[in-house]
Amino acid sequence: MTYSAAAAPSLSDRLTDAILRIIRDRGLGPGDAIPSARELAKQFEITTPTVREALRKLEATGAVEFRHGSGTYVGPTINNVVLANPHRPPITKDSVLQLIGARVVIEPAVAAQSALARQPENLERLEAAVTNALVPPGGPAFALNFHVELAAASGNPLLEEVLASLLKVRVREQQQIRQLYDNRNRDHDEHRAILDAVRARDAQEAERLTRDHLENIRAAVEAADFPELP
Repeated sequence: MTYSAAAAPSLSDRLTDAILRIIRDRGLGPGDAIPSARELAKQFEITTPTVREALRKLEATGAVEFRHGSGTYVGPTINNVVLANPHRPPITKDSVLQLIGARVVIEPAVAAQSALARQPENLERLEAAVTNALVPPGGPAFALNFHVELAAASGNPLLEEVLASLLKVRVREQQQIRQLYDNRNRDHDEHRAILDAVRARDAQEAERLTRDHLENIRAAVEAADFPELP
């Protein structure tokens, strides 16, 4: 691809492309460590702050993630087509409710499909993901997401990517949902009931329980009072 002088990419943009190439060339996936900003600066023969600027751009889309005291890692959206917009408008109650509304349309039908198509390995991952409900907001960055694993059990990779992308694009709203639906035990119990329906291949029950779970979340958000967030 060639660029006109007016559209020439900045050094930061070129660096983001170079870092993505390193990730691809090394076959790295979500959760794998990447070279530090200092190591990349030495490799590219530029300053460390310039590299950090490029990494922050990649972090804004979820392509990389920073872990305090640990380093920089490949993010969960590295292979996704749909990515977050780092310049999107502030969070409001309406934007959080829009996310829940979209999930109510998508996820119950996906749960029904998953109950019919799930494989033993899906059940194992769903079992592990159930415990994620007990993890406080801001917990481990790569804890399994129950709803994404539920979509994966449908056997349709596109459904999994659509849901994972939706939750990542609206990650700040999703964080607010986890803050507002703060009964961890109830969340865990509802996930467990959905898993039991999927395990029993009861598509109708899996669909109903998933819808009820999301409606419970919607009710909690509607009852909450929180300010507009940046």
